[in-house]
Amino acid sequence: MTAPVKSAPRSDLEQAKKDAYDPVFRRIAVPSFASPIDERQHRKQRLAGAFRIFAAFGFSEGVAGHITARDPEFTDTFWVNPFGMHFGQIRARDLIRVDREGNVVEGEGPLNVSAFAIHAAIHEARPEVVAAAHAHSIHGKAWSAVGRLLDPITQDACAFYEDHIFFDDARVLITEASEGVELARCLGPHKAAILRNHGLLTVGQTVEEAVWWFVAMERCCQAQFLAESVCKPLQIDSSNARAARAVNGTPFIGWFQCQPLWDHIVRAQPDLLK
Repeated sequence: MTAPVKSAPRSDLEQAKKDAYDPVFRRIAVPSFASPIDERQHRKQRLAGAFRIFAAFGFSEGVAGHITARDPEFTDTFWVNPFGMHFGQIRARDLIRVDREGNVVEGEGPLNVSAFAIHAAIHEARPEVVAAAHAHSIHGKAWSAVGRLLDPITQDACAFYEDHIFFDDARVLITEASEGVELARCLGPHKAAILRNHGLLTVGQTVEEAVWWFVAMERCCQAQFLAESVCKPLQIDSSNARAARAVNGTPFIGWFQCQPLWDHIVRAQPDLLK
């Protein structure tokens, strides 16, 4: 339903907005690692922190929801939460690693069938994606029943402008590999999806990026509901929406926006690192 983000060269306005922030952003770097072992531990800790962040935002509902992180060494496997464990209790050591056949090859605990169907297909289709996040957040699942993409009515919503899709599948519950493959196909190169009558899905090149897009998208759904409850919202025109996205819709910014959430949660709940 949307054109790929890279379908057109950047306009002068987009470049100008990006250039305004570049001097600051160049001083900040996503961490690099000397070995896959160090990177694995980093990703697992960030993934455990992601679940704590989701719990703090109220995204934990029963046994629903899952976030994954690709293993940096065995890249055809990924780490995920064990089925049935509350997001607010997950530690790095509680995570399980799953192969492309759905076997738990490291860690203990059951695997959510839907988590495997969705995430295995996305990780297979998108080699650059490190993490994917899905939960049944209240505003996201409500907006998923509306049947529309988000409109560019706020600066924050512009991060998703022309960069999310509506997955219009009436089957709703994804349990089969073929259903996950279809979702991955529809997602294409985009950062997020609204799953019909279901909820939100976001992806990222880091765990933090996927987490931030989910948090931001949930809030954008809430903001659109609030605005539409009053009147027809004003929309940002295409050129300015793309210019805003050039600044606040990049993988780096997704990672950077999540750093305060990470710092806050790890200070309050340091046990997640274990």
